[in-house]
Amino acid sequence: MKAILFSRFDGPDALEVVDVQKPLPGRGEVLVRVRASGINFFETLMLRNRYAVTPDLPIIPGVEIAGEIEAVGDDVRTPEVGTRVAVPMFAVGRGAGGYAEYVAVEASSAVPLPDGLSFEDAVALLVQGLTALHLIRRSNPTGKTVLVNAAAGGVGSLVVQLAAGAGATRVIAAASSAEKLELARSLGAHVGVDYTHPDWADQVREINGGGVDIVYEMIGGAHTKASLAALAPRGELAFGALGRFDLAPADLEAMFSANQSIKGFALLPLLNANSLKADLAGLFRRGADGTLKLLPASPFPLERASEAHRAMESRRSTGKLVLIP
Repeated sequence: MKAILFSRFDGPDALEVVDVQKPLPGRGEVLVRVRASGINFFETLMLRNRYAVTPDLPIIPGVEIAGEIEAVGDDVRTPEVGTRVAVPMFAVGRGAGGYAEYVAVEASSAVPLPDGLSFEDAVALLVQGLTALHLIRRSNPTGKTVLVNAAAGGVGSLVVQLAAGAGATRVIAAASSAEKLELARSLGAHVGVDYTHPDWADQVREINGGGVDIVYEMIGGAHTKASLAALAPRGELAFGALGRFDLAPADLEAMFSANQSIKGFALLPLLNANSLKADLAGLFRRGADGTLKLLPASPFPLERASEAHRAMESRRSTGKLVLIP
């Protein structure tokens, strides 16, 4: 079968198409014919060895897939052959292997998909959907004003909808263009600001009369300090940009003086094996019935994985970037 391998830290150029042995499902496993593999921003960082975790090389990347069950191993009763499923590989101890035509996984990790939900949309609700869901649970927006950074991205667009649905009194979207801000408003944001403007944080404070109660910050770097300027006294910064924390001690001292707090966010420790499938089933159901709007996916053939990662690095994309084996 075809797969994508990287064996050196050289950005998208490190990705190469290789022929590898098609796996067979072992006892308790199923073989998934992959129809969509999700690409995540942390994988672009990993390709340059800039992520919080350095992988052992060589490796076939990819932590989320959707497809059909092609074969089952011994002792597997469900899911049956032909079932459409998605697999959150990152959540079940499989931190790689998704950029391939076939993947063998534990049968218990495959979550059936409802009719009406495409493979591409299912993949968009794995890392990104669970991230948005747990961000809202960690920092409850009910009755509060919130700022959502990268509001037209995969996570941000879902956070906008979930925050509005949870009863946030005002959702302010921050994005890098008028088109992206219009998109965020169509998803439920009350107002938007362009964070490429130097005074964007001042605009947020003016809009909300002194800053917001919660900032959902998934960008990191210098952007985090600018976000702090948009945070109200006693406000909360929900920070999930692992490996990109760039606040100085003086920034933290200023936060303490304003009774502000930082709430760290790392998805994996929050996932519970007993509730994972139910959470995903709920997200899939809302995606299928349209109560949770998903951005149109940006599909690339598996062989063009390097090009897809360049598109991710450019940050010009709005929908989920997926590889189609």
